[in-house]
Amino acid sequence: MGKVVGIDLGTTNSVVAVMEGGKPVVIANAEGMRTTPSVVGFSKDGERLVGQLARRQTISNPQNTFYAVKRYIGRNYAELSADSKRVAYTIRRDEMGNIKIRSPRLEKDFAPEEISAMVLKKLVDDASRYLGDKVTEAVITVPAYFNDSQRQATRDAGRIAGLEVKRILNEPTAASLAYGLDRQESQTILVFDLGGGTFDVSILDVGDGVFEVKATSGDTQLGGNDFDQKIVDWLAEIFLDAEEIDLRRDRQALQRLSEAAEKAKIELSSVNITDINLPFITATEDGPKHLETRIDRTQFEELCEDLVARLRKPVKRALNDANLRPADIDEIVLVGGGTRMPMVQQLVRSLIGREPNQNVNPDEVVAVGAAIQAGILAGELKDLLLLDVTPLSVGLETVSGVMKKLIPRNTTIPVRRSDIFSTGENNQTLVEINVIQGEREMATDNKSLGKFKLTGIPPAPRGVPQIQVAFDVDANGILLVTALDRNTGREQSITIQGASTLSEAEVNKMVQEAEKFANSDRKRKERVEKRTRAEALTLEAERELKQVALDFGMQFARNRRQRIEVLVRQLRDYLNQDSDRGIDQSYADLKDALADLNREVRQYYSDDDDGGNLFDSIRRVFSDDDDDYDPPQRRDRPYFSNDEGFNRRRPQRPSYQDNWDDNDDNWL
Repeated sequence: MGKVVGIDLGTTNSVVAVMEGGKPVVIANAEGMRTTPSVVGFSKDGERLVGQLARRQTISNPQNTFYAVKRYIGRNYAELSADSKRVAYTIRRDEMGNIKIRSPRLEKDFAPEEISAMVLKKLVDDASRYLGDKVTEAVITVPAYFNDSQRQATRDAGRIAGLEVKRILNEPTAASLAYGLDRQESQTILVFDLGGGTFDVSILDVGDGVFEVKATSGDTQLGGNDFDQKIVDWLAEIFLDAEEIDLRRDRQALQRLSEAAEKAKIELSSVNITDINLPFITATEDGPKHLETRIDRTQFEELCEDLVARLRKPVKRALNDANLRPADIDEIVLVGGGTRMPMVQQLVRSLIGREPNQNVNPDEVVAVGAAIQAGILAGELKDLLLLDVTPLSVGLETVSGVMKKLIPRNTTIPVRRSDIFSTGENNQTLVEINVIQGEREMATDNKSLGKFKLTGIPPAPRGVPQIQVAFDVDANGILLVTALDRNTGREQSITIQGASTLSEAEVNKMVQEAEKFANSDRKRKERVEKRTRAEALTLEAERELKQVALDFGMQFARNRRQRIEVLVRQLRDYLNQDSDRGIDQSYADLKDALADLNREVRQYYSDDDDGGNLFDSIRRVFSDDDDDYDPPQRRDRPYFSNDEGFNRRRPQRPSYQDNWDDNDDNWL
C-alpha cells in the first residue's frame, strides 16, 4: 500500500504533507513552493493551469481563472449572497439550482467540485513525484463548521481527482494534532482558524495521546477574502467619487483591485501605512486613468469593524458549548493567514486574556495535522486517539414543520441516535423523512440534506404505527439515516449523497472527464517536452560541430559533420512544420550521428595513446576516407620536438549529453 497523504484544501492556498520516519513533512510543489495557490485557469490555448501558473493570469485572463471556489462547494446558487458572486469570473445557476462556473475559453461549465479536484490532482501529482510512488489515498481537511453537503462535496472532489478519501478531518482538529503531537501534559487549547474564506474555532482537551474536541463553532462565509473586499470597496468608492466610474463593473479592473487589496492587507500587518498605486486602471475618452492612494492600519481596522465583530460570536458560542470560561483555556493556537492581522490577534487577546501561541506555521499546520491523521490510519502512528464532534445539529422535520433534533451539535462522533415516530393522519401508508441540519427551531429555517420515503405502512389510526428513525454520523461527519416500521419490519435508508449537489452519475462522469483531461494534459506535456529536447539537441549539435572544428580543423570527420548539419536543418524544419513523426525520426538520426562523431573523437585519442607513429595516427583519423588529406599544423595546437620526443597540448574532449430518549409525541 502506498503512502496516505494529508491535504489542506484551502480557499486561498493548499498544502500537502506526509509522514516520513514518524515525522510529518510538508511537500514542496513542482515550482519549489510549500503552498500551492488554490487557483485553476485555462490559457489561450485551452491548456489547464493550476497553482502559481494559473494565478499569474488572473489579471490578463480573468474570465478563465477561478479562485476561492471552496466557498461554493456543496452549496446551491440560492444560498449565495451578492458579495459571494462578485468575482471576476462567471457564476451561473443550472437547471437544478446548483452552482456552475463558466469557462468561455472552453465553452464549458464546471461544478465547484471539479475545480477543487483539479487543485487536489496537482497536489497529489507533486506528492507522487516527491515520494516516487503514485498516491491514491488521502486525508482531506474541511472547516469544522462545514455542513454535511459541503463534506460530501469535498469527498466527491477527492473521488474526481482519483483519490480514495480515507477521512474528512476538521481543520482545527488537524491543527491541534500538529500542535499536541509531542506534548505529554494535558491542556485545554482553543484553535482559532481564520483562513481565506472560512472561520472556525474549536476547543480541545489535548494530552497523553488523546485529542478530544469539546466544542466547535464558526462561519463558513467569513475569511481573509472578506477583509480584502473591504479595501476593494474602499478603493472603488474613492475612484467612483473622483472619476464617476465604478471599477467593480470591469472584470480586469476588479481583479487588479483585489490583488492590490490583498497586498495592502498583508503589508499592513507589519507596517502602519502602505501605498496603493494602480496605473492605467481604466481609460476614458480623455485618456488613461490611474489610481494612487495610501491606506493606514487605523483606516483598515475601521473598515473591518463589522467583520471583527462577527469573529466574536463563534468564540463565545464554543466556550458556552464546552462549559468553559476564558480563564480555563491553557493555550491559543492561531491557524490561517488571516490570523497574522494585528486586529485579529488583539481580538483573541481581549476575548481569552492570553497571548496566542505563534510557534506553529499558520499556513502549514493544518496539512501537517492531516498527515498525522493519515499516519494514524496507515498504522504508522499508534497510541493516538482522536475524538471529534459534529459541528451542527441534525434531525428531521415533523408534521408541524418543527425540527426534531436527534443529534445535537458538538456530540462526539462516531455516534448513533434513534427515536420513535408515528403517522400524523389516519390510514397513512407512507411517510416522508426530511433530514434537516441546523440550529433553528423551524425546519424551513435550516438546511434540508435530503428526503426519502418509507412506504408499505399498514393502514391504522393516527399515532398507532411505530416508526423508528436512526441517525448514524461516521468519523468523517457524514450522515446515514434509517427508517424502520417496527410492525412490518420494512426498512428504508439514505446516505446523504445528493447533498453534494452532484448525483452519482455526475460524479462518475466527472471522474472519467478528469482522467481524459489528465491523458490530454500528459500528451500535451510530452509533446512540449519532445520539442524542448529536439531544440536542445540542435543547439548541442551546433556546439559540438564548432568545438570539433576548433580542436581538430575543418577537415576532421568532414562527412559526419556534413551529415549532422543536414540533420540539424531537417529537424528544425520538422519543428516548424509541427510534424511529430518527422521530429521523432530526425531526433533519433541526429543522436546517432552525434554518437558516431564522438566515437571518432574517442578513436583519435585511442590511436594516439596506442603509440606508434604520431603523424600516421593523425593521418588515419583526419582523413575520413580521404587518403589525400594531409593535416595542417594548427597554430593553437602546435606540435614540437624536444629531447624527449614529440609532445602535444591536448584539447578538452568534447562529449554530448542528454540532458482527500424516546418521545411518543413525535408525528411524521
